[in-house]
Amino acid sequence: MTTTIRAEHVGSLLRPAELLAARAEHRQGALPAERLTELEDAAAAAALKLQRDAGMQVFTDGEVRRDDFMASVVQTVGGLVPAEESSTRPRWHRDTDGAELEGEVAAVAIGGPLFRRTPLSLTEARWLAENSSGPYKITMASPTMVAGFWRPGVSDGVYPTRQDAVAALAEIYRRDIVGLIDAGATWLQLDSLAYWANIDPEAARMRRVTDLDAHLGHIIDTDNSLIRAARAHRPGTTVAMHFCRGNMRSAWSAKGGYEPIAERVFGEVEVDRFLLEYDTERSGGFEPLRLVPPGKTVVLGLVSTKVAELESVDTLRRRIDEASRYLPLEQLALSPQCGFASTSQGNLLTVDDQRRKLELVARTARLVWG
Repeated sequence: MTTTIRAEHVGSLLRPAELLAARAEHRQGALPAERLTELEDAAAAAALKLQRDAGMQVFTDGEVRRDDFMASVVQTVGGLVPAEESSTRPRWHRDTDGAELEGEVAAVAIGGPLFRRTPLSLTEARWLAENSSGPYKITMASPTMVAGFWRPGVSDGVYPTRQDAVAALAEIYRRDIVGLIDAGATWLQLDSLAYWANIDPEAARMRRVTDLDAHLGHIIDTDNSLIRAARAHRPGTTVAMHFCRGNMRSAWSAKGGYEPIAERVFGEVEVDRFLLEYDTERSGGFEPLRLVPPGKTVVLGLVSTKVAELESVDTLRRRIDEASRYLPLEQLALSPQCGFASTSQGNLLTVDDQRRKLELVARTARLVWG
C-alpha cells in the first residue's frame, strides 16, 4: 500500500558530469546514440543504488535521460518551435542573495499540431520495470504546463485558445498513460506549476490569468482526466501530484501558501498523494491541511533541495508534529521539497549533499512512523 510509504523524493537527481558532457557531444554529432544510452543506463543504475542505500521506499531513474522536468513535453512532443523570450515566462530568484536569474531553459512555442515524437517516459518505465528492486514511479509534467507555450500570432492558427492546446496535449498524455501502465508502471506523478497562478498574484499576471476560478477549474478537470484514464486502464494505479514553486539552479519563481486553492484542490483532485513544498516561509503554514479528506496522503517537502545546509532530525520531527495538528500522522509522509535537478544543470549542491539529504528523509521517516 502506498499509504505505508513514508520516505519519498520528488524525482530528479543530480546528473553525473560525464553524462552531461556526453549529451553535449551527442548533440554535436560527436557521440553515437548507442553510447549515450549506455551512459544514461549507467547513471540510472547509480541513481537506483543511491536511493536504495539511502533508504528510499519508492524509486525513480533520477530523470537522468531528461534535459529538464518538462521533457515529457519539450524534449519529446512535436509541434514546438523556438521562440523569443516571453513576458509570461517566470522570473527566477534565489533566497541566498535575492538575485534574479536569467532562465536556462530554451523558450519554445506551439507552432504546429502537437504529436508524440519520442516516448521517453516509456523508455524510463521499461528500464525501471527491469531494474528497480522496489516500487517505482514515472514523473510527468502536467499537460496544463503547455499553456505557457501558447503564443498569440504563433499558436492560435493551430489552437485558437490556450485551453485547446492543453486539451490536445492531454489527449497525447492519456495515450501515453495506457502505454506506461502496459509497460508495468503502477505509480504516476504529475508535476505542476500551473496552480500557482491562483496563489501568487505575480504568477497570475505573468501567465495572463484573469479569471482565477475558471483557470483553477480547467486545470483540475484536465489533471483529473488523466487520473481517471490511468485508473480506468488499471484500477489501483497510484497517482500523485507535486506542487512546485519553481526549481532551477537553486532558484524559485512563485510564492504563497495553499489556502486559496486548498478546498478545491484537496477536495477535487483525485490523486492518492499530494507532494507539497514546505521548506521555507514562502509555503505558508500547515493550516490548509485540515481540508485534506481521509484516504489521501500528504508528503511534506520539508527538506530543501536548494541549499546544501542539512536540516536536523529534531527540526523535521517538530514540523511533522505541527502538521499532524491539522492532518492525522497516518496521512503524512516526508520528502525533499522538490527535485535535486529539475534542469539537467542541477541545483547548487554536491552529490554528497544530495545523499545526506535523502538519508535524512529516510532516517526521520523511520523514527516518526517506524
